[in-house]
Amino acid sequence: MAKADSTPGPGLVPELLITSLEASLDFWCRLCGFEVLYDRPDEGFAYITSGTAHIMLEQRGSGRNWIPAPLELPLGRGINFQITVASIQPLLGALEVASWALFMEPETKWYRTGTTEAGVAQFLVQDPDGYLIRFQASLGRRPTETDSL
Repeated sequence: MAKADSTPGPGLVPELLITSLEASLDFWCRLCGFEVLYDRPDEGFAYITSGTAHIMLEQRGSGRNWIPAPLELPLGRGINFQITVASIQPLLGALEVASWALFMEPETKWYRTGTTEAGVAQFLVQDPDGYLIRFQASLGRRPTETDSL
């Protein structure tokens, strides 16, 4: 009997129900830098990764779909997936070349995290099915304004 891999995987891996595996892989891999870890094309399924970000893609109507309510585009309403990258610039360049519209233009934002603030450069984009993706790159931490007075 083969020994199971003891390397822990991510504690949470969202599985996105999609309309076209081909279109989703083009967006996620070609434009956003993800790689296919493994796939089952006959089931319309792919497991993709970028650094420590893991996502499963499952094409609607292929394989098993768990659908609790009627699906309407854009899918994933009420959620955005934050994905940490080293820099947002390469992604912005690839999306611009592909004429892919951004949901929110790039910004620099500082978020309070207790006694410090965490800075990020970020933007939002929708995948082919309307899932909202927030790519962000760390700008480091700084004391909060009230702590620096």
